[in-house]
Amino acid sequence: MLLAFLVAIPIAALALFVGSLTLSGAVAAAIIGALCILAGWSWAGLLILYFILAVAFSKVGADAKARRTGGVVAKAGGRDAIQVLANGGVFALAAFVSSRVSEPAATLLAAAAAGALAASAADTLATEIGTLVGGEPRSVIGWRAVPAGTSGGVTIAGSLAMIGGAILIALAAIGLGLTAQVVAAALGGIAGAVADSLLGALVQERRHCPRCDLATERRIHDCGTATELAGGISWLDNDLVNLCATVVGAVVAGAMTAV
Repeated sequence: MLLAFLVAIPIAALALFVGSLTLSGAVAAAIIGALCILAGWSWAGLLILYFILAVAFSKVGADAKARRTGGVVAKAGGRDAIQVLANGGVFALAAFVSSRVSEPAATLLAAAAAGALAASAADTLATEIGTLVGGEPRSVIGWRAVPAGTSGGVTIAGSLAMIGGAILIALAAIGLGLTAQVVAAALGGIAGAVADSLLGALVQERRHCPRCDLATERRIHDCGTATELAGGISWLDNDLVNLCATVVGAVVAGAMTAV
């Protein structure tokens, strides 16, 4: 365990230094990284691959994406602890437990872990690429045009990136010898990302700035005004939706493996 933290902490500190994580996010990332190292170095390698992808694609065109989504997305900048746990908690827990149980549970949990991370990667790449080059997004419900950065909004480029991200993590997982269920992991990742969009459009809280008369997901708008609930469930924010997406990815991948 000491070795696991000695490896995980410097990596998390580097992410904090480059602005990819906040201080709380770095602490959460170190814990998740340590769990993956305890599960096995291959699991840690898969997590590092995801981390590199997430950071790289978040940096590409960052200024342009910030301009497009300014005032809309709930959180900007480095990921905090809640965001880190929402995106990687299910993966790390399933990977760790899979290394501590016997068959057939180990195989099911390994596939579930890969599916959870594939869902997170799919959603991340869909957001980053779709925001940058996807053009005007449309809501998965009703297909109406929505502002860039709105949860539940999709583009063709973002959808292709979603599929690519899920497949990439699934292939990496099989390449690292973590699971033989590449189809289950990939489809779990895609299902999780689709669930993210559906939940974002249907039940995630939507807010409105009365001063600017603009839709947003922020509690406090850029103008400093407290926003009002305009729809959805008040406590169901983007972080909880992301967590649900990884759970869906894990369940779908695990269920397909069990069949």
